[in-house]
Amino acid sequence: MKLLPVSLLCAALLAGCGSMSSSAPPDMPTRTADGVLIGPTGMTLYTFDRDAAGSGKSACNGGCATNWPPLTAPEAAKPIGAYTIVMRDDGRKQWAYQGWPLYYWSKDAKPGDRTGDGFNGIWKIARP
Repeated sequence: MKLLPVSLLCAALLAGCGSMSSSAPPDMPTRTADGVLIGPTGMTLYTFDRDAAGSGKSACNGGCATNWPPLTAPEAAKPIGAYTIVMRDDGRKQWAYQGWPLYYWSKDAKPGDRTGDGFNGIWKIARP
């Protein structure tokens, strides 16, 4: 007789786990393509060597951010797993992966482009 309540509890827990995986913020880079982190639009994400991993800040602001747009996070975003939040000089939030702020490259024209990799020796493709 005690099996029924235990099995109902297990079913409820499993159902809750299924819904948790789909509750991730839609703009969080949770996908990869060919071993590369990609943003919600499918565009390649990059890291910047002048950022200090884990510092909570981005070193790419102003004109730099025009060429390397940050992967911004919603105001209510919270860290999830390896994804953390950094604060930008303009007060916006930006996603970071393992402490490294994430950026797009303005010259990438379509999903799958990786033209920013190695740019000026300080930009790299973000990898999981």
